[in-house]
Amino acid sequence: MKKESSPKMIASAGGYKDRAWFLRFWNGMPFSVWLSLMLRNRFQVGPWRIGMAVMMVLSSLVNSLLGALQQLLWGRKIAQTQIQQHPIFIVGHWRTGTTLLHELLVLDRRHTYPGNYACFAPGHFLLSRRFLAPVLRFLFPNRRPIDNMELTWDSPQEDEFAMCNLGARSPYLTMAFPNRPPQDQEYLTLESLPPQDVQRWKDTFLWFLKCITFREPKRIVLKSPPHTARIKVLLEIFPEAKFVHIVRDPYVVFPSTVSLWRRLYKDEGFQTPRYEGLEEHVFETLVRMYESFERDRTLIPPGHFCEIRYEDLVADPIGQMRRVYEELGLGGFDEVRPEIEKHMQAKAGYKKNRYEISPELREEIARRWNKYLVKYGYGVSEKQAAGEKAETIGQSVIQ
Repeated sequence: MKKESSPKMIASAGGYKDRAWFLRFWNGMPFSVWLSLMLRNRFQVGPWRIGMAVMMVLSSLVNSLLGALQQLLWGRKIAQTQIQQHPIFIVGHWRTGTTLLHELLVLDRRHTYPGNYACFAPGHFLLSRRFLAPVLRFLFPNRRPIDNMELTWDSPQEDEFAMCNLGARSPYLTMAFPNRPPQDQEYLTLESLPPQDVQRWKDTFLWFLKCITFREPKRIVLKSPPHTARIKVLLEIFPEAKFVHIVRDPYVVFPSTVSLWRRLYKDEGFQTPRYEGLEEHVFETLVRMYESFERDRTLIPPGHFCEIRYEDLVADPIGQMRRVYEELGLGGFDEVRPEIEKHMQAKAGYKKNRYEISPELREEIARRWNKYLVKYGYGVSEKQAAGEKAETIGQSVIQ
């Protein structure tokens, strides 16, 4: 197998330091889900990660107890909860600005969202948020490892992590055992699954959103990149859902996504990762994701879809967010505008990670992701791209 050379990060914001005792995503699993994950992966825990696994056993037992207690107290009320306003879904590939867009949309007080704690402990967050989250705060990093952005228990988070901790299958479980073949890839699109498995996924997803609504009965704003490939299934659950699709320069997205997975494999894995096949996995995943998205985006009702570019959002956040509100018919933008301005001012000094990629990798991105490049205005046709060479000798730097 050809050894892959990962894009080199040449400058990044500092400040994040990993700690062996930091909580991992999986520490929110109940014992039954944890045991199932271990059994499917034959307990192939690396020698340097045994301490993580032991900690997981202890935390999973606590999660099972608290989950049972929450179900006893509020299970019936949660089941009867109605989601009156269908969610807003933020979709787009990893590292395209979905997090920024999520942060901006949840500034609207009419909206709610799943935060870090809800996604970390989805089985009992309604019960335990008040007393357990403060106790665990010193075990939780205050910066995102990938980009050094501030983290709190209330920061908006991807609901995909909650699904993992509730026992749903997900491609994200690849992080737990990164040296085994990528896991549950069919759950990216949900297309080739038996109907009963799709229904099980829907039921788990709906239960979590009912918990969010039970806590705060407002319109939910959700962000998880895998949802980009699940438009059809999401519309089956929420026919009136609204979607915001964000895109970004693929020559930035590719190295940034590789860096993301490398960091998550290292931090979240129960094995010391070898990163074999990682770049190929990133290439293939975007292709699969956008084959499904481009086919099913036509199912979204008129007035329920808006598309923006990351570069435009950063250059003109007020103008782009106003357009999102207008195209989705959300109303009330003038009320939330001051909060958006304040949020963006707070980020004014933030320095983006910078990557350098070889001319050969740049050509490979142009070839493999040609449809995305052309569709969203970031490149030229495959034939033109194949005939063009880098203008500079050596490596071209992307910021």
